[in-house]
Amino acid sequence: MDSARFKSRNYVLINSDGHAGASIRDYKPYLASEFHQEFEDWARDFHDPWADFDKELADTDDEGLRIGVSSASSPYNWESEERVTILEGQGTVAEVIYPNTVPPFYPSGAVTAPSPTNAADYRRLWAGVQAHNRWLVDFCRKAPGRRAGLAQVFLNDLDDAIAEVKWAREQGLAGIIVPSDHQLSIVNLYERRLDPFWKACVDYGMPVHRHSASVGPPETEQTGPAAIAVGVYETAMFIQRTLSHLMIGGVFERFADLRFIITETGCAWIPDELKRLDGSVIMGRQQGTIAYPLYHRAVEGMTRLPSEHWRSNMYIAPSLLVRKDLGARHDIGVDRILWGSDYPHHEGSFPHNKLAVRLLFHDLPEDEVRAMTSLNAARLYGFDLDMLQTIADRVGPSVEEMATPVRAEELPPVSFSHTVGEAIARMQAMAA
Repeated sequence: MDSARFKSRNYVLINSDGHAGASIRDYKPYLASEFHQEFEDWARDFHDPWADFDKELADTDDEGLRIGVSSASSPYNWESEERVTILEGQGTVAEVIYPNTVPPFYPSGAVTAPSPTNAADYRRLWAGVQAHNRWLVDFCRKAPGRRAGLAQVFLNDLDDAIAEVKWAREQGLAGIIVPSDHQLSIVNLYERRLDPFWKACVDYGMPVHRHSASVGPPETEQTGPAAIAVGVYETAMFIQRTLSHLMIGGVFERFADLRFIITETGCAWIPDELKRLDGSVIMGRQQGTIAYPLYHRAVEGMTRLPSEHWRSNMYIAPSLLVRKDLGARHDIGVDRILWGSDYPHHEGSFPHNKLAVRLLFHDLPEDEVRAMTSLNAARLYGFDLDMLQTIADRVGPSVEEMATPVRAEELPPVSFSHTVGEAIARMQAMAA
């Protein structure tokens, strides 16, 4: 995909980490009729324990703008025309859509709930996930060519998961999401039982995604406030372990064409993690080292190092970017990075997206910015860049605008955004 065709034209911003979902009641038409009474019973009494978590909004008076764990009730999730208008006002022309709201029978929003741990939970939660996936197809069709929807699956019943992969492909969805690890539900991606699922994703050309999530349960009298704090602290650890599961687990050795994306984290950690993984594999092959008896049966047949599998099989959508992350972009691979704004969560870029992209990209080469903000996503998800460019010519940031450094007086006094908040702290420290 030749970036020279778009040189000097407005940037095509593709948000590779958007969140959407229906309101609770709007999911009912997408449920099988056998679940309708159960749905009514559940919906009548449902209360999301995370819903009140963000009542004191330190950086905005917009009630629809909430941090991720408590944003499931915001109409920004499902108001299609308003969403297009808002995103265009932020310079964004297309998005990859992850879940966010509360599918039927979930205990909380999609970014906080663990996957099912028993058959009774699975029956109901799987029905809820399928309702979301079917709603998402209709939602994407309301903005043709501008939304790449990702279908959720669980890995409890692989026949169900594989059938959903096939269905999602036939309905025009762009990829699959597997559950994030959670303190209450660990899903080990290295298990050989999952091989038929990986094969199906390869056969149907569906990239697989794992999105970081709050990994702890909500606060109770028994857990105290540590449940939330520790869950937030461990979020990075839980998403980072995806690499070792896939690489040391040999998943990419068995499925060389599998594409896997991890989302909503920073990315400066990746080069060091790849070095540790490479070192473990190399030492694990060498007799006489302490690593050999522990690793050799897993790694001696590997034909490529983890860092090589990263370059051929994995991407990252680091929607919580700060400047140090982009300092590692060449070690990570500029072609592996997918910019995202985390809309509508305000720990991402919204509502300061135009500031955020300038803070991140103002002094980077145009071809690298285009790769991270549009070309990589277009290649992975099949966006029509020529069509999107016509929209970007109207709403996207110009090359000159993107290259303009942000002045201190342009920043808000406070922001929950990782990108903007880090810049505020950095400029305050320089002024002190």
